[in-house]
Amino acid sequence: MNKPIFLLIILFIFSIHQAAAKNEPSTDVQCEDTCDHVHGIDLSHYQGSVFWDAIGENSKMAYVYLKATEGGNKIDEKYEENIEMAHRYGLKVGSYHFFRPKTDLQQQLYNFMSQCRPGDQDLIPMIDIETKSDLPTEEFQDSLLKFLDMVEKTYRQKPLLYTFANFYDHYLSGKIDDYKLMIAQYTKREPLLADGKDICLWQYTGKGRINGINSFVDKSRFMGRHGMKEIRFHH
Repeated sequence: MNKPIFLLIILFIFSIHQAAAKNEPSTDVQCEDTCDHVHGIDLSHYQGSVFWDAIGENSKMAYVYLKATEGGNKIDEKYEENIEMAHRYGLKVGSYHFFRPKTDLQQQLYNFMSQCRPGDQDLIPMIDIETKSDLPTEEFQDSLLKFLDMVEKTYRQKPLLYTFANFYDHYLSGKIDDYKLMIAQYTKREPLLADGKDICLWQYTGKGRINGINSFVDKSRFMGRHGMKEIRFHH
C-alpha cells in the first residue's frame, strides 16, 4: 500500500476513536450530579486538611458525620477542627465512634462522651460497627447491644448504626431491629439486606470526590422517603 495513503487511513481511524471518546459519559460524574436524593459525607483525619469553604458551597452535601473516637482512648486528631469548621460553613453535623468489641464498654462510652458533646450535635450519634475482633458471634453481639444501650441512655436517643451489608447479614441480622441503619455497599445497585430490614442511609462509595478535599471521601445518601428529620439530634 502507498505509504501516504496508509498514514491517512491511520489518522482517519484515530479521529473516529477520539470523537467516540468525547461522546462517552464522564467517569467523574457522581451520584449526586444525577439524582434528587439528600447526600452527605463522613470524614476523619484520613482526609487530611479540608477546605471547608468549598464544601460549604456544595449545595448537594447536606450533612457530615465526623469521626470523634475509637475504642477506649483514641480521639480523632482532626475532630475538634472539623466540627468547628463544619458548623461555620453551614453543614448539619453528627459524630461517630468506631466500636471495639473487646475494649471495656464504659471506657469506650467515656471516650465518646469526651468529644461528642450534645450541644455541638445536629444529628444523632452514630456507632461504626465493622469488626468482631475475633470474638464468637454471640459474645460480639452481647458486647455491642450492651454498648448501644449505654449510648442510648447517655444521649437519650438511639444512635444510628453504620456497617457493611455483608457484615450485617452475617452477624447482626435480627439483632438490631429497633435501630436506624447506614449501610455501606459500594455498587451501583442499592443495598438489600438478607432479612429485609429497612435502610435509612446508603454509603454508596468510599472513593468519592468533592471540591475542598484532596483525597477520596465516603459519600452517602438517604434511601427512599427517609430524610434529615429522622436523624435530627433531640436536645
